[in-house]
Amino acid sequence: MAFEMTCFEMTCFETTCFKTTCFKTTWRKRFSRAALAALALGFAATSAWAQKQYGPGVTDTEIKIGTTTPYSGPASAYSAGAVSATAYFAMINDQGGVNGRKINYISLDDAYSPPKTVEQIRRLIESEEVLFLVNPVGTATNMAVVKYINQKQVPHIFIGTGATVFNDPQHYPWTMSWTPHYASEGEIYARYILATKPDAKIGILSQNDDLGRDYILGFKRGLGDKASTMIVSAQTYNTSDPTVDSQVVSLKAAGADVFLIFSVPKFAAQAIRKAYDIGQRHHLGGLPERPRRSAVARRSCDEGLERMDGQVQSARR
Repeated sequence: MAFEMTCFEMTCFETTCFKTTCFKTTWRKRFSRAALAALALGFAATSAWAQKQYGPGVTDTEIKIGTTTPYSGPASAYSAGAVSATAYFAMINDQGGVNGRKINYISLDDAYSPPKTVEQIRRLIESEEVLFLVNPVGTATNMAVVKYINQKQVPHIFIGTGATVFNDPQHYPWTMSWTPHYASEGEIYARYILATKPDAKIGILSQNDDLGRDYILGFKRGLGDKASTMIVSAQTYNTSDPTVDSQVVSLKAAGADVFLIFSVPKFAAQAIRKAYDIGQRHHLGGLPERPRRSAVARRSCDEGLERMDGQVQSARR
């Protein structure tokens, strides 16, 4: 399974910080009118300074937050999460908001492209001045901006990736991952195969980034010393590739009878259909969560997936 986005529900909270300055003044029995005037000015300045002050993205009536998500591109199926979040925050606003403040949720399309993510995150932080970023989607996309976000000290929470690199509070104290780690999921798949098909010849198709590498790391760890003999072929793809047909053909040629797909929905759907077209009949596992979300996946699954025996799909609720 390659899971880059899920729907979420969150509760916003408000925190108001006040700074105070303590000072001690030694009074003399006599002082001039000029001294009194200076003292009055000092108190006036202190009183004005102590008025309500909020950080970026917060006013008396609004809390501004932001995210990036692939409304377009190869992972557009994952935009369902941001669409759901938009509807949720609209509901909260209709009910009066949070302590009288409305949630201004700004969701920008990055097309699952790291350079576009950099552009959109900079816009959210520097132009929109959001209070925090919530659930931006993607492993490579978050990797492209995590250092910048932490340098700016903007909360970067519930990020839509399970890559272990983001679980690093020492280097990324403003970033908080959310989904189960891909390496842990990969290990679970390995244990399942060892229990149900210990003589498997495994072929793996994975995304060529930290998403795919983490899955394989955990999967091999789960197989232990059997990894070198059970994995007969491992193929990768880039998200810019038009198809994964050649990789699927190579997996069949290697004699795989268990096919693991660690990818986003578009390429999982292509792989499923191609395996069916070339007559490959094997156990299928590690599918992305709910591949039917996209039109491309729906066509491929309707024509191929239900005809394949032994498929295993992982999903989060």
